Amino acid sequence: MTDEAPPATSRTGVDARPAAAAAASHRRWPLFLALAATIVAIDQVTKQLVTGALAPGQSVDVIGETVRIVFGQNSGALFGLFKDNALMFGLVSLIVVGLIVAYHARAAGTFYLSLTLGLLLGGAIGNMIDRLRLGYVVDFVDVGLGALRFYTFNVADSAISFSILLLLVAAIRPSLVEGPSPVPVVTPAMDPDDDWVTDEPAR
Repeated sequence: MTDEAPPATSRTGVDARPAAAAAASHRRWPLFLALAATIVAIDQVTKQLVTGALAPGQSVDVIGETVRIVFGQNSGALFGLFKDNALMFGLVSLIVVGLIVAYHARAAGTFYLSLTLGLLLGGAIGNMIDRLRLGYVVDFVDVGLGALRFYTFNVADSAISFSILLLLVAAIRPSLVEGPSPVPVVTPAMDPDDDWVTDEPAR
């Protein structure tokens, strides 16, 4: 009986799948880090503009009373939930930031996943800086009709909310965050001049 030749992805017999996966992972890091840094920069600049122009509680109408800029001090979590726990949430944010980076490093995901995690990381860092530096988060976007108002929020909150929306979409379509499909293994054509080792005794 003749032994079959082992499958390979090339004439050299080297499986290219690990190298391809590593290359794809490295290409995702610039998007992930650049997006997170951009969110943090925009978040902190807008907060500085608000705190430099307004006193705490002061507001300015942008579109009538529907959209207003107000200097809010949030000592709780996202959208003002669980107030007066800024330090605790600051420490939790540190852990969350580490988990996001670690997950991105280990996940064999797509650019969609890097986009989602980049938004989440930028938002988490933006609010974490406020909590650790000020003891509260600066919120300034106030939207509503008359007395019916939404929670005051900021750029970091918006990034976090959008990332959660993207994760919900990914839960419906898992292919958006899964890694690339394995490279099909190609068996090279047999060369009639190749010598194959057989288990038949020499005659």
